[in-house]
Amino acid sequence: MAERAIALDVMGGDGPPQVRLQGAVDAVADFGLPVLLVGPIRRVRRELGRFRQIPSDLDLVDAADVVDMHDPPLAVLRGKRNSSLSVCADLVRRGAASAMVTAGNTGAAWVAAKSSLGMIDGVDRPALAAILPKRDGHTLVLDVGANVEVKPHQLVQFAVMGSFYASAVLGVDNPRVGLMSVGEEESKGGPRVRQQYQVLKNAGINFVGNVEGRDVFLGEVDVVVCDGFTGNVVLKVAEGLGEMVVGMLKEEARQSPLYGAGLVLAKGAFRNVKRKVDYSEHGGAPLLGVNGACLIGHGRSSAKAIRNAIRFADSYASSGVIRQIGDKILEVLAVRGEPQQV
Repeated sequence: MAERAIALDVMGGDGPPQVRLQGAVDAVADFGLPVLLVGPIRRVRRELGRFRQIPSDLDLVDAADVVDMHDPPLAVLRGKRNSSLSVCADLVRRGAASAMVTAGNTGAAWVAAKSSLGMIDGVDRPALAAILPKRDGHTLVLDVGANVEVKPHQLVQFAVMGSFYASAVLGVDNPRVGLMSVGEEESKGGPRVRQQYQVLKNAGINFVGNVEGRDVFLGEVDVVVCDGFTGNVVLKVAEGLGEMVVGMLKEEARQSPLYGAGLVLAKGAFRNVKRKVDYSEHGGAPLLGVNGACLIGHGRSSAKAIRNAIRFADSYASSGVIRQIGDKILEVLAVRGEPQQV
C-alpha cells in the first residue's frame, strides 16, 4: 500500500458500514487515493462482497472492537483497546497511513488520536475545526465541540492552528482571525473574553479583533476562534438553517406551479447555493493540534461526505501544516517568554 493511504474507520457512524465503504470506493475511483478499511475483517469483507467491483487500492486491516456513539470516550483506552478508532490512529502513528478518517464517536476519536499520535509541541488541547460557508468563500470556526471551556493561551493555539490550516489547505492568503464575542468593540464581552482579546492581539497573527455570529457568514474574517460550546452552537445552527432553507424552497415549488417554474429556471443557481451549505462537500472537521492528520465527520455522513473527507484528509496530511503549526506555536511562546509545553 502506498504511503498516501488513508485509514478509514469503517465502523464509525450512525448508518451501516456500506455507506462508508461506498465513500471509500468512490474516493479510490475519483481521486486515486488508496484507502485502508479498518474494522472487524470478516464483517468488512462480507460487506465488500455486495459491490460489483472492488478497487485494487483498498486494503483491509482487522480491528475486533467497535466503539459506538454511546460509549464513553475513554472506552478506546479501557474496554475496547483494539477498536477501529484505535487501530486507525495507530496506523497513522506508525506511518502505515498518512491520515485517519472517522464518522464515529467524536470524544473517543479525540482520545484515540491524542493518546496514540501525541500533541504538537506547544499545543495542550486539540481543537475541532469546521468549514462554514460565507458569501465569498468559507470561514473556519474552531473549536466546535472538543473543548467546552478554554483559556486565553489555548485560544492563541487555536488561532495559530486555524490560520495555518486555512492558508495551507483552504488556500486563503494571510487569513484574518477573529474572536467570537457579543460585539466588535474591544471592550465587549465578559472578563474572560476581554482577556482573550488582549492575548490574541499580541499573538503575532493577523488578528482583526472581535467578531459577532453574523460575521461567520457575512464578515471579512477567515478564521473564528471560540470555546467549543459556542462553536458547536454556531455549527448546528448553520447546518439546521441550511437544511431548512433548502427544504422550504422545495416545499414552495411543490405547492405553486409558478414558483416551481421559477426554481427550474434558477436550478443552476440553487444547486450552487446548496453545494455551499452542504457539509458533505468537505466531509469532516480536522482535529487540529494532534501530531497527525485526523478528520472527524458527522455520524450521519453520506458516502459523498466520506469520499470528500478522504480527499481533505489527504490534502491536510500532505500540506506540511502540522510542522508549520509547531514552528509558529514555539515562536509565539518564545516571544511571550513561556515554556514550550503550555
